[in-house]
Amino acid sequence: MPHYISGMTVKTALPDDDYLIRPDPLDPRLTERVKGVDQTGAPIETAVTVERALTIFLNAQEIVTAMTISDHPEYLALGYLLNQNMLKPDDTVTGVDYDDELSVVVVRTKRKTNYEKKLKKKVQTSGCAQGTVFGDLMEALENVSLPKAQLRTSWLYALAHRINTTPSLYLEAGAIHGCVLAIEDRPLVYMEDVGRHNAVDKIAGWMFKNGVSAADKIFYTTGRLTSEMVIKTVRMGIPILISRSGFTAWGVELARKANLTLIGRARGKRFIALSGEDRIVFDQDLAYVEEESAKHRRKAAVHDE
Repeated sequence: MPHYISGMTVKTALPDDDYLIRPDPLDPRLTERVKGVDQTGAPIETAVTVERALTIFLNAQEIVTAMTISDHPEYLALGYLLNQNMLKPDDTVTGVDYDDELSVVVVRTKRKTNYEKKLKKKVQTSGCAQGTVFGDLMEALENVSLPKAQLRTSWLYALAHRINTTPSLYLEAGAIHGCVLAIEDRPLVYMEDVGRHNAVDKIAGWMFKNGVSAADKIFYTTGRLTSEMVIKTVRMGIPILISRSGFTAWGVELARKANLTLIGRARGKRFIALSGEDRIVFDQDLAYVEEESAKHRRKAAVHDE
């Protein structure tokens, strides 16, 4: 029988623990082998993540140049424009054209737009420096009403284990962030990129293109719970945000304002919820939860010991 997701039907039958999209660490476009030496001076060869410049246009207007791994450029462009409030959820997209040779993606809409007076060309650097918040982005937190969802702790532990043991570019080469869209204890879409905001935007773009509802979804990230991560999650309409990493004070403040369930430092048996605790159902006996394997520990895992 088909595998159903709110707002979307996947025609192919899938196991409950399978992904619709997940990283492919063996994709030769995404990593390179580089020779060097280790701390003893011995020669080594290691995989490094490849980043490329991608320029996003909205109709005839150049919007931004992003540094990305370029595995899902169309989803990245759609999600970026949505999360920057340049593309509205009810806009009709007439085309998304990607030119691999030019590293350009053009999103075309029925409603014509012009941001020349509002924007100058901005470069989104790799890592964590995306940082560009346009003037009306905070509108997402005004009079927001997130869905009354539920998060069972049994789902949280199963979800984290599944994600952390999934083959990924992080485990292959590092220097990358991951974000996952899930329902209950099942991860659906797993995106990675050199910047965590790129990974968020790719999931937002996938949801928009496929008409997937956010009301019953959980968002998981390996990155910090900053103000921008909270704003983007709220803009997407997802009521629950979980991270392996820690919080910023403004991220917590905005999450409380929006009544977003905000959970950080989720590793092994542990997690901390600082907002939206009323959605959490503590149904998991911790005696049956394993601590995180050293093999799957990620950066920043030691910071909150």
